[in-house]
Amino acid sequence: MTVHDTQNPESREGALTAAVDAVREGGLIVLPTDTVYGIGADAFTPAAVEALLEAKGRGRDTPPPVLIGDHAVLMALAAELPDWVEDLTDELWPGALTIILTAQPSLTWDLGETRGTVALRMPEDEVALELLRRTGPLAVSSANRHGRPAALSVLDAATQLGDSVEIYLDGGPAKIGESSTILDATITPAEIVREGVITKERIIEVVGDIFTAPAAEDDEGDTVSEDSAADASADETVADESSSDMTAAPALDLPSEDSTEADAPQSEGDGPADASKSLPG
Repeated sequence: MTVHDTQNPESREGALTAAVDAVREGGLIVLPTDTVYGIGADAFTPAAVEALLEAKGRGRDTPPPVLIGDHAVLMALAAELPDWVEDLTDELWPGALTIILTAQPSLTWDLGETRGTVALRMPEDEVALELLRRTGPLAVSSANRHGRPAALSVLDAATQLGDSVEIYLDGGPAKIGESSTILDATITPAEIVREGVITKERIIEVVGDIFTAPAAEDDEGDTVSEDSAADASADETVADESSSDMTAAPALDLPSEDSTEADAPQSEGDGPADASKSLPG
């Protein structure tokens, strides 16, 4: 366990070199980001990713997201991107927005039980970006033990993670101190599964309302709202029933067994996201 100062320009190069060497050897590092401190490992070394999860006290059902240092890497790691993703990342990356996408099926990595997804982010931190450009994509989760607050300084991280991490990069206090917003782009409409720094309103400002289901179209290509479609269906039902009443014998008016609906049970967990998807810790 070694702590390296990245705030001093004279020691930064040596600190980055030590971190790169540790990553290439399959070790764990702690790095500053724009939001909170993160614990990182080579995304393409399964044993390193497993060690990361073990250090945090988490299982394969909570796979870590992946941080990248360049927009171009997005296309190499993700597939089937919605049309709006590129515009959104052009505007809000680097920044505190994590996007869950469909992973490229050809990738030879094992981040855990992702069910074919990957959560990607490009952090707005000079040290983190320089490191990522040298190491390539890193699996990075918040630098804390499961259930404890995210580390806002290298001391916070070292106190929780100790010798499980080989290299600690000290970039000073976390700039934002709040987790990133997580946006699930693998479903339509898109959904925010964790509210963070970037608001829903800001996302809509950039790419429009991607959180509302698109209106259906009738056979002639006219737009039909869900309410209109429901009203039309109800009108047809009434018409059918009126027609039947003219010929059918009257039925007994008996109460239905399903007339009282029980409340659906609420799930208990850390949040609304599917635990099998890649989410930050």
